[in-house]
Amino acid sequence: MIGLSFLVLLVAGAGWGYLKLTGSIDTFSADGISGDRPPDTSAGQNVLVIGSDSRAGDNRGLGGGTGEIGRSDTAFLLHVYADHEHAVAVSIPRDSLVDIPACKKPGGEWTTPQHHVMFNGAFSVGETPEGNPACTQNTVEHLTGLRVDHTVVVDFAGFSALTSAVGGVPVCLPQDIYQRDLNPKRHTRGERVFAKGPQTVSGQRALDYVRIRHGIGDGSDIGRIQRQQAFVGSLIKEVKSRGLNPTTLLPLAKAATGAMTVDPGLGSADKLLGFALSMKNVDLHNTKFITVPWRYEGARVAIVEAEADALWATLKDDRTIDGQDAAGTGRGKKAPPGPATRSAAPVSGAGIDVAVYNGTTVTGLAARAAELLRTHGFTVTGTATADSQDQARTVVIHGPGGQGEAETTARLFGGARVEESGTAGIQVIVGRDYADNPSPAPASPTPDGVPSGVADRARSADDDPCSDLSYG
Repeated sequence: MIGLSFLVLLVAGAGWGYLKLTGSIDTFSADGISGDRPPDTSAGQNVLVIGSDSRAGDNRGLGGGTGEIGRSDTAFLLHVYADHEHAVAVSIPRDSLVDIPACKKPGGEWTTPQHHVMFNGAFSVGETPEGNPACTQNTVEHLTGLRVDHTVVVDFAGFSALTSAVGGVPVCLPQDIYQRDLNPKRHTRGERVFAKGPQTVSGQRALDYVRIRHGIGDGSDIGRIQRQQAFVGSLIKEVKSRGLNPTTLLPLAKAATGAMTVDPGLGSADKLLGFALSMKNVDLHNTKFITVPWRYEGARVAIVEAEADALWATLKDDRTIDGQDAAGTGRGKKAPPGPATRSAAPVSGAGIDVAVYNGTTVTGLAARAAELLRTHGFTVTGTATADSQDQARTVVIHGPGGQGEAETTARLFGGARVEESGTAGIQVIVGRDYADNPSPAPASPTPDGVPSGVADRARSADDDPCSDLSYG
């Protein structure tokens, strides 16, 4: 499930304003919002978007978690800059280890703070079908130091209806997908459900597409996040290409208003319209998608605090992730560089293409290595599982004439062995040594203290969905 705040709010708001739709917008209570919040100092606006995988109500039969307890399948923080022309969405992996502050349960009692627990646990506090958006908002504010202006929850049924209303969304897959890739508990591969290459998906097929985790790359949730980000970009582009006129807006607005639950600040037609219109000039090319800087900690995801803090400070100052002032409207302060963003001799992979293979049984190891490489400017051409999963030591293999680039690559993997083969290109086969002791070589900072790799990894909403299949 993916966040659709920019599109949902824009379409729903325009629908309320121009089509006079009747009915009400679902809201959640603000009673659970913490009284200890960051100050409202950012020039832009921050919208927290939560994708719920509850199977309650209309979501039954569409997939998701077992039972009817609401869980957050994914989440991102959308920062809309004060110039109303730029936006950036920062995904927070559901397995991220964070601190969850005190949260209010349905009975009125407040929980005790939790330390170093999974991020998606915040949404499940109270174990209700609708989840606990206020607790997730408290957690994000505690994590980022940014004040969340609005929170939106999008469910499976709403997402499915929205993709059908738009007539389908163009996507791309790096390989064929079979029934077992959607349900790993199957004993046989089953029938093919998605063909390799470009295609258009809607409804249940769109939901299946964004939830694929197995059968592509190394099966990590990080790869799925990147695919979801690309899907959001394609969906936004598809809607905008049809034009925001009454003919196209009516079915979209109905689907959008039924897709979401919002905080009271967006719970009326006038409020929703006002906020939607404030985003209508955000350009697709200036809408970026990134993932919070991260590394694996066992089977979970740890946030790289120094790099993440630099990112949050940049957004707080309303500066774009490449360190620029958004159309001169920001307050002009520079984010202070954290200690992990300083490096006397940073590794630069500019112009170097690398394929990454997981030579162990540790899930997600190739994705971890790929993210590290991208942080340093390398182009990752793909991730996959190696032929053998008993690799003890990481090895960098290069073709004729690739010794120098291979040695540069190996600097990111302490103790990696460099070998030559007759095959052109560079391959990294990560071993157990990397799983046990990942080398967090720092990314080089921009002049404003934001790690350069953060901007390099950003994806624009108008990118071609077939331009980079490595996120598979």
